[in-house]
Amino acid sequence: MKAFATGAALLAVGVLLVAGTLFGIVWGYQVFKVYKAQQTGKAELAQAEWNRQIIVRQAQARKDAAGLEAEAEVLRAEGVAKANAIVANGLGGPEGYLRYLYIHMLEESEGKQVIYVPTEAGLPILEAGKR
Repeated sequence: MKAFATGAALLAVGVLLVAGTLFGIVWGYQVFKVYKAQQTGKAELAQAEWNRQIIVRQAQARKDAAGLEAEAEVLRAEGVAKANAIVANGLGGPEGYLRYLYIHMLEESEGKQVIYVPTEAGLPILEAGKR
């Protein structure tokens, strides 16, 4: 009977070990799933933060570029204004400069049709009202 009791005790210990091992595996798997979900969430959060930083830096770069382009345009306009003033003063004022531009335009229109409109006091003379 003693051998039966020892065999039954060993069987009970074996069953308990198998049951404990299965319980440990199931419990460990559940803990692993929670850990994996946490790590996945952290990775997604880090990726979202990097994407936000990229968007912010791209917007800052566009803003900086727009500011520099605006400054360049102002400098260009100031240069053109100074050049026009120098040429106008060298040609006897605004009327002389306009006359120069007119002559220059006529030179560039070589081979193109030019229509002269008679004027009086700077306004075109219209024949539409006369019979």
